[in-house]
Amino acid sequence: MIKNYLKIALRGLWKNKGFTFINLFGLTIGLCSCLLIGVYIMHELNYDNTQTKGNRIVRMIMEYNFGKGESKKGNYTSVKVAPTFKRNFPEIESAVRMLKSSLVIGYKDKLLTEKSFMYADSSFFKIFSFDLIKGDKNTALDASHKVLLTQSTAKRYFGDEDPIGKALKVGNDSIPYQISGVMADCPSNSQIKFDFLASFSSLNVGKWENSYWNANFTTYLLLKDERSIATLQAKIKPFMAKEMTGEGASVSFDLEPFKSIHLHSPYDGFEPNNNIKYIYVLEAIALLILVIGCFTYVNLNTARSMERAKEVGVRKVIGADKSQLFWQFIGESVIVCVIAAIISFIAAILLLPAFNNLTDRQLPVKAFFTTPFVVATITVVLAVSFFAGLYPALVLTNFQPVKVLKGAFKNTASGQFTRKALIVFQFSVSVILIASTVIIQKQLAYIRNKNLGYERERVIILPFEYRMNSQLNVMRNEFKADKNILNVSRCVDAPVKIDGGYNMRNDQMPESQQIAVTANPIDQEYIKTTSLHIIAGTDLTEQDVKDASNEDSKKNTFHFILNEAAARELGWTPQQAIGKRMFLDSQRPGYVKAVVKDFNFESLHNNIKPLVLFPEDWGSHLLIKISGQNIPQTIANLESKWKALVPYRPFEYRFMDDDFNNLYKSELRLGNALNIFAAIAIALACMGLLGLSAYMAKQRIKEIGIRKVLGASITDITTTLSASFIKLVLISIAISLPVAWYATGLWLQGFAYRANVSALTFIVAGGSVVIIAITTVSFQSIKAALANPVKSLKNE
Repeated sequence: MIKNYLKIALRGLWKNKGFTFINLFGLTIGLCSCLLIGVYIMHELNYDNTQTKGNRIVRMIMEYNFGKGESKKGNYTSVKVAPTFKRNFPEIESAVRMLKSSLVIGYKDKLLTEKSFMYADSSFFKIFSFDLIKGDKNTALDASHKVLLTQSTAKRYFGDEDPIGKALKVGNDSIPYQISGVMADCPSNSQIKFDFLASFSSLNVGKWENSYWNANFTTYLLLKDERSIATLQAKIKPFMAKEMTGEGASVSFDLEPFKSIHLHSPYDGFEPNNNIKYIYVLEAIALLILVIGCFTYVNLNTARSMERAKEVGVRKVIGADKSQLFWQFIGESVIVCVIAAIISFIAAILLLPAFNNLTDRQLPVKAFFTTPFVVATITVVLAVSFFAGLYPALVLTNFQPVKVLKGAFKNTASGQFTRKALIVFQFSVSVILIASTVIIQKQLAYIRNKNLGYERERVIILPFEYRMNSQLNVMRNEFKADKNILNVSRCVDAPVKIDGGYNMRNDQMPESQQIAVTANPIDQEYIKTTSLHIIAGTDLTEQDVKDASNEDSKKNTFHFILNEAAARELGWTPQQAIGKRMFLDSQRPGYVKAVVKDFNFESLHNNIKPLVLFPEDWGSHLLIKISGQNIPQTIANLESKWKALVPYRPFEYRFMDDDFNNLYKSELRLGNALNIFAAIAIALACMGLLGLSAYMAKQRIKEIGIRKVLGASITDITTTLSASFIKLVLISIAISLPVAWYATGLWLQGFAYRANVSALTFIVAGGSVVIIAITTVSFQSIKAALANPVKSLKNE
């Protein structure tokens, strides 16, 4: 019997190749999308699951306020926090301080910039679960200038040699680092990733252990009991209030559960976080695309029910019962779904590299073959097989033999209503995705084109370190000898993202009253290089930088440049601020020399906050403004001069545009994903509509012939056949546009600066779907209208 059912099913699929292709294509695309999105979601949800003590680990988030203005909060602490908290709170079992740096590493003739160089206390292995292949966890980081390498890094530097005991030159440190061990490579779904792990004592920051400031480090705590997080959190605020008595500022700390950081924290760690909302969006997209594929299958199979009515009638007359027929049709659904699953599995593996580029992840092929993923995949395929085949099977098995042989079902409304409802659902989902894509792309275009208050085009960023200071003027002159290099500025941060946390006050405010402010050390060419707009006062000069760089720091006088927000916070208009005395921290007294127009020195998610630019004789970047003429040659000239002047550091550059784009990586990924999946959704919906319209045209072939004989034009026939489908599309637009408007409105609220979204945007999105639907239906309608009526009526 099973063999017979299988033979009948395969014959039926082969006989109706067009409908079989549409069904297979829809289910394959839906399952393939689910597989790719599923492996990504599983990767993200399992972040840091390799940490066996993860439920007991917390990250410390610092919050501080100087009594005026809003509090500042972020993933940073001073070196004092870990030992102080461990000493004062019995809930804490251990603590580790960490810092990630980009350093130049030297070994023999190798000189490489390593961007994943991590420092950590010797307690690192008591808290985190990382495998040590060579070395001893108890002694690997127990002394200054010890370093561990990951397995792949050891391979890069030493090949098959044993690296233990060998020495590396690290950054500017005159003392070489001894390799004390080799670790397994960090998992791809770990928020703590590094190529080098060095002892924290190598930083020689013990002198800062008496202050809660100089907060440039990340601190993790290991609690004795995961249930004590709330208890410890309640103790921190009163403890810190006592600690900061008389300091003129408040400092406190929040605890973040380690395993919730990646998807739930607004504060990035050693790598950018993801967002649980985007995971939900991707889950919904995968499910909806799969549902669209299933509904196409249901629609076409119920529409084809009359072709199989006589088969069902005959089977029932000769004794087949409902259960036999039901499982036969479910079996046919299983065959189609299994074939689709096999094709989609192969397609997902082939598409994985492109999907990795889209998601900015390195998902391995073996992720598809893990036991949980295989079980989940089989469950989904069986569920899809059953639910996609359920309704057609119920419809067919409920036919009454006498009526079906007369074609009675054709004239009932039940099947038509179901098909119409499914079409409305499919196009509603498509419209929501298309409208959301339009809004996201509009916001991304707004971000790209918004006047941020500085010029980010044609600016090259090079690394800078303290020992280059003595060569700065020579470097500047040598670089500017190329007519295509316009300006060279030393600074800590480019204007794309300025992070430095300071405090300020005017000379009328008591020392105990401070205002939290972001500040950035610059030189006399920063304003020209970045094209910031001075609205009051004058730019810095070389002498201003010298005045702030005396050997005796007590003789330093600073000339400050404020943004409008900082001037307002200090109680001045831009014009009033010029020449006013103020203090940046306690050790930087000076005068306001200029006020620049407010500019976005953070992501557009945030409002513009107070900012101070001040002269210093140190920095971490060189900004090179170029003309834009003959860029490859300009970069080649820079490289040759760099190698001559800075032989101890590799030439590595990036454009300021790249830094800007990195601020919106998650939005760009979401936009690209929606572009692809919205196209898939509308393609699947249209394929279903194409198949259904072709079948309906076939059902009405004699009606069309009669209409043509009676004088109906091709336009009349096309309109008659298309009208009912277009009405359904219009209904889906009316349902879906309010949903899309609400959903995108919630997303846009995450931006302080956002594009203006008018009703026209949604009308255009809906109109494009109508045009696509009309084109799809008209193709079959015109084809039917052009058919020779003699052929369609010759059997009558």
